[in-house]
Amino acid sequence: MKYMVLIAGSEEDRAAIPEADRMNAYAQIRTWWNEQSDAGRILEGYELQPAETATTVRRDPAGNLTITDGPFVEAKEAVGGYAIIDVADLDEAISLVSGWPAEVTLEIRPVTER
Repeated sequence: MKYMVLIAGSEEDRAAIPEADRMNAYAQIRTWWNEQSDAGRILEGYELQPAETATTVRRDPAGNLTITDGPFVEAKEAVGGYAIIDVADLDEAISLVSGWPAEVTLEIRPVTER
């Protein structure tokens, strides 16, 4: 079964981490990512540019569009990346993301395949 894993965290908190510690965390994440990808559990995924680069498009009930710079919600955490994983079930998805080697919020959602 395929799931999308949304990887969220505080960009502000991440920026406050000393450079050497941040680079070490990224190295651990790359190692974990490559292991899962090589095993066929991660199908694709990307790190996203900072939330300040986002553009939000809203459509109201009348069909009018509002286009604004920035993320669609005011929150401390923002989605910073995603992965599409292919595992047997939600339990395996939880087990897989439980190995993520850094402080972060991971949201798992089933993918609708049509």
